[in-house]
Amino acid sequence: MWLTRPLRERSTQIFLGVLFAAMVVVTVLHVAMPQDSALHVSAYTVTLLGKYLCYALLAVAVDLVWGYLGILSLGHGAFFALGGYAMGMYLMRQIGDRGTYGDPVLPDFMVFLNWDELPWYWLGFDMAWFAFIMVLLAPGLLALVFGFLAFRSRVTGVYLSIITQALTFALMLAFFRNEMGFGGNNGLTDFRDILGFNLRTDATRLGLFIATGIALAIGYVICRGIVASKLGRVSIACRDAEARTRFLGYRVERVQLFVFVVSAMLAGVAGALYVPQVGIINPSEFSPLFSIEIVVWVALGGRATLYGAVIGAILVNYAKTVFTGVMPDAWLFALGGLFVLVTVFLPKGIAGLLASRRKRKDDGSDGSDSSDPEPTPAREATA
Repeated sequence: MWLTRPLRERSTQIFLGVLFAAMVVVTVLHVAMPQDSALHVSAYTVTLLGKYLCYALLAVAVDLVWGYLGILSLGHGAFFALGGYAMGMYLMRQIGDRGTYGDPVLPDFMVFLNWDELPWYWLGFDMAWFAFIMVLLAPGLLALVFGFLAFRSRVTGVYLSIITQALTFALMLAFFRNEMGFGGNNGLTDFRDILGFNLRTDATRLGLFIATGIALAIGYVICRGIVASKLGRVSIACRDAEARTRFLGYRVERVQLFVFVVSAMLAGVAGALYVPQVGIINPSEFSPLFSIEIVVWVALGGRATLYGAVIGAILVNYAKTVFTGVMPDAWLFALGGLFVLVTVFLPKGIAGLLASRRKRKDDGSDGSDSSDPEPTPAREATA
C-alpha cells in the first residue's frame, strides 16, 4: 500500500523515532520530575513545543507543494487560519452561559454587537465531529475552488504566487470586519473546554502536545507516501518539465489540484491544533507576512525533503521566541537577513548541507580505501 511504503524508508523511520522519542522525553520530564527540578519541563514549555510542532506540520504542507510540485504558495497562512477558525468556533460554542454576558448560545462578541441570533454558518459547531470535518473541509474547499480556476488557466510561477498572496490578504481584510461574524479585530478567544477537558489544566496541555506530535507524524507519512508513489514522480515531473509532462499525456492540472488540496487540508489541521494551545485566533494569521515566513522556514530547512521543513520551522520559531524577547524591533530584519544568507550560502538548506557532508564523508571513506592500489600479480609475487 502506498501509505505503508514510507514506513520502510530509513529516513522516515529515523524521523518518526526522533519525534516520538522527543515526545516521550518531554512527557516524562513534565510528569515525573518535580517542579523545582532543573530537568522539569513546565506547562508553558509544553505548550510552546506544541506550537512549534503545529508550525512544523504547516511547513511540511508547504514543502509538499513547493518542493515537489514547484508551486510557491504565499497563501498557506489562509488555510492554516481557516482550520484555526473552525476549531475556534467549536471552542466558542463550548463556553455556553459561562461567558461574560451569560448567553447560552451567542458568543460574547455577538452579544456586545447586539446580534439577535446565531448566523447560519455557526450552526453545527456545538458538535465536535462537525467541527473536525470543517477543519478539513473549509481549507480543502477553498483550495479546490482556487486551484481549479488557477491550474485550469495554467497560471504558474510568480503570477500564481502573487495570486495566492492576494487571496490571503483579501481574507484578512474580510475577517477584520465585525459584520463577518468572526470576532473582527479581536478574533475568537477566552476558550474554556475541548471535548469536555479543561484547556487550562496541565494534563490537557500535555494531551494537546501529544496529539500535535501524532498529527505531525501522520501528516509526514501521508506526504512521504504521496512523494514516493507514482503521483509523486509525476509531481516532480510537473515541477521540472511541465510542458513535457503534458506532452506525455498526463493531466497536469489534476495532479496539481490534488496535491494542493491535500496540502491545504494538512495546513488546516495544523491551525486547528494551534488554536487551543495558543488560546486565540484572529485575522493576523491571514497576514501575507506570516505566509512568507512559512516559506523562510522551508527554505532554511531544505526544500523537497519534508524533514528539512520540520527542522526549519522549529529552528526559526525557537529563534523568534528568543530574539523577540531580546530585540523585538530587530527580529524582522534578522529574519530577512537569515533568508538572504540561506539563499546565497545554503541554497539547499540545512537538510542539503547535512546530505552533502554525508556524501563527502562517504566519498572520503571510499577514496581512502581506493587510494591504496589494488594488489597486482607482480606485487603478490614480490610479497
